Amino acid sequence: MKTIPIPTLHLFTPLDKKLIELLKSLTPEEWHKPTLARLWTVKDIASHLLDGNIRLISMLRDGYFGEKPENINSYQDLVDFLNRLNADWVKATRRMSPALLIQLLESTGKEYIEGISELDPFAPALFSVAWAGEEESLNWFHIAREYTEKWHHQQQIREATGKPGLMEKEFFYPLMDTFMRALPHTYRNTLADAGTTVSVKVSGDAGGTWTIVKHEKGWSFGSFAESKTSSATAELDPDTAWKLMTKGITKEEAVKKMHYSGDEQLGKVVLNILSVMA
Repeated sequence: MKTIPIPTLHLFTPLDKKLIELLKSLTPEEWHKPTLARLWTVKDIASHLLDGNIRLISMLRDGYFGEKPENINSYQDLVDFLNRLNADWVKATRRMSPALLIQLLESTGKEYIEGISELDPFAPALFSVAWAGEEESLNWFHIAREYTEKWHHQQQIREATGKPGLMEKEFFYPLMDTFMRALPHTYRNTLADAGTTVSVKVSGDAGGTWTIVKHEKGWSFGSFAESKTSSATAELDPDTAWKLMTKGITKEEAVKKMHYSGDEQLGKVVLNILSVMA
């Protein structure tokens, strides 16, 4: 039996439970607080999470894809298309009450999880994980990407309302492990000698270290064993890491909280990492 590189399926039910408990605890004022998503309030993010459930159920259960993208000739074209879809939904559902949002999130959440549970983890996914530079992805990666979406949007709500974050290793490490899949793509245009290594360390018990190695054909994941020391190491705290990778903070804000060893300019390329479609 093949081993799933980043298992996340078992995390959806407890994560969904935490979301519903969180939303049920919010005051009327908290529902309208601004968030790191800038244009979106807490209620808007909850609505966006509902949209994600409904879209996936429609596609997996019913084979219905709705509005299809046209004239997508670049990554930015795809991002613009998705941003428009997201904005249209959020605007339309602003007339929906918080209580109804919670009710629909509860009912669709269960069916959403059932749908992704039936996917063959090693079969081609409906959509590639484009932010990792992939033109075709396997379902396990698609599911892990979906997990990061649900995690970071719930975390944005928690941040906005002053609620405890989802920083336990159980939830946070798989998030980072998935986000870091964007590292080779982030360094794709960075010139370096073959054998050059870059390590990114996220501090704390829930963090870890991820290393990429330059080969003749590009960058790929490796290990410290491939080099006695990393050519460059960048270290981030957990809060800075997830916010940088989801555009929750700017590069200028992040660089003030990062620590480097080795080739600093090479290490600073990590500031360009983006693990969401934005």
